[in-house]
Amino acid sequence: MSQPAVPQATVPAPQPTQPNRSARTLIGLALIVPAVIAWIWSYVLPTLSTLARSFEGDGPRRSGESAGAANYESAFASGFVGQVGFAVLLSLIPLVVALLAAPLLAVLADRAGRVARLGTRGVLALPLAAYAPVAVYLGRRTENIENGTYTETLQSPRTFLVSALAQVTFGLVVAVAATLYLSALRHREPDQRPAPAMLAVGGLLGLGVLAAGLQTYTAPVILTGGGPRGDHTATPVFSIAQTSFRTLRLGVGSATSTLLLVLLGLLGLAAVGLILATRLRVEFDGWRDRPAVREAESFTGRRPLLVGLTAVALVVVLGVTLWASLPWLRNFSADTGPLPRGVDTANLFANTWVPPLLSTLVAVTLAALAGFGIGALRPLGRWSELLLVPFAPWLFVGAGPLAIANFERTMEREQLGLFLGLVPPTWLSVPALFAFTLLFRGQHERWRSGGSAGRALLLPALPMLAVTALPTWLAHAQSPLWTTLVSKGPDSLTAPVLVQMVASRAFGAGGELPLGLILPLPMLIMFVLLFVALMVGYVDRLAIRVGRRGGADTPPAGAGGPVAKVTA
Repeated sequence: MSQPAVPQATVPAPQPTQPNRSARTLIGLALIVPAVIAWIWSYVLPTLSTLARSFEGDGPRRSGESAGAANYESAFASGFVGQVGFAVLLSLIPLVVALLAAPLLAVLADRAGRVARLGTRGVLALPLAAYAPVAVYLGRRTENIENGTYTETLQSPRTFLVSALAQVTFGLVVAVAATLYLSALRHREPDQRPAPAMLAVGGLLGLGVLAAGLQTYTAPVILTGGGPRGDHTATPVFSIAQTSFRTLRLGVGSATSTLLLVLLGLLGLAAVGLILATRLRVEFDGWRDRPAVREAESFTGRRPLLVGLTAVALVVVLGVTLWASLPWLRNFSADTGPLPRGVDTANLFANTWVPPLLSTLVAVTLAALAGFGIGALRPLGRWSELLLVPFAPWLFVGAGPLAIANFERTMEREQLGLFLGLVPPTWLSVPALFAFTLLFRGQHERWRSGGSAGRALLLPALPMLAVTALPTWLAHAQSPLWTTLVSKGPDSLTAPVLVQMVASRAFGAGGELPLGLILPLPMLIMFVLLFVALMVGYVDRLAIRVGRRGGADTPPAGAGGPVAKVTA
């Protein structure tokens, strides 16, 4: 006798437990607290100190006497508006590159197929890894110096500075911008428009390029010294350094810093406004492509013509980058000769790379914890991203605008010339905080739909630690401003500062420059390998998306609660 069929019912399988709302709120806010402390110490207090100093009597030491608006009047009389205008002029070509050339390259690489896209990402890692502005500018200057004076560009240093800066930054801007545009184009469906994400990325890039231009320092200090007469090629940060630490007018320098902080703060607020308005987020599409992804890959095609155009564009990018770097590369293996008395090569290497590594590890770790608290745990629910607003005014702020306050703080702690004094005074990376928040925001939906915290949140975020830490470390190590201010004696010199000192003698004597000390070959190879691995293996899996989730943004099957059949 046959047995009746056993009915089956479809019920959701048990889903991983997640913290309740109140627990998530408390934990999320607790994770933000260390970042807030670092933010106050690294940004808020120096900003308030700079503002207070700008209203005090001018001079090398704080007098406590009110100067009213006299320092601001002197700042404007010294040409602050012209300095801002020149900084914007320096930003024009990078803006054109970021808003026109880079998206064109990204679209070509995306439409040419997966192999072309991965190849593009790998090639673009090279300009990122070879970031050494001091070496490049010193090499560029040697080609225009004879017996200590400019040979061809003495009459037009402004043109020289603009053209040299454009050549040096071309590859870097293309690499950063095209990388972001490729993520905005990442695996779209055939009927999905990438334009909103591309426009959002373009807006953020435009704001970032303007902010970087306003803080230009290395190029004018090495190439023209602000001259040839007066301050024809001065920028705001160059003026701050010259006014404060050469003529000891710290009051006027603080006023210039405050004005610059206002401009940068507005750019940062505009950036966070764009992020909030577009609901911008970063999503990790997984280590294996989904069926929709494979369909999108076939949609973009692997057209020979597009592959060829992509290859030509990459050759142009590498060609311009190589041409701009040739003066550096020619002196890369130059004999260092006898170093100044008391300078040890091992100590020089340690001073250059270890202090920025310490601050970078702390700054990125705190940013990751806070980003997890805001983006994943979402303590304010749908309004959690508003917690980024207090940090926004300092999103684009570098070392220059806060140099006076940080220098005085370091001097009060008697750390000038010491190893601790060389540590960059930035204990929170605000750009990294934004990056982690947007990544965890993008992954939060998959976690909420039933994915485990490890697979949905932690594993996709671990490589982001390297993505944010490596550029931060490299940028701090290659920036000469802070180490120039705090170096005191041969034991505290860094490679960029030392080579600049050697250059002041070599230009007149016609000697070679040991530019290989600034970014040694082993470090260059390490950065190249790491950047290529991250770009091809991880960054290519990141997608920048805007608007509400849906379509391609829906969590893949299996990321949410799986459905199991059990006998009733």
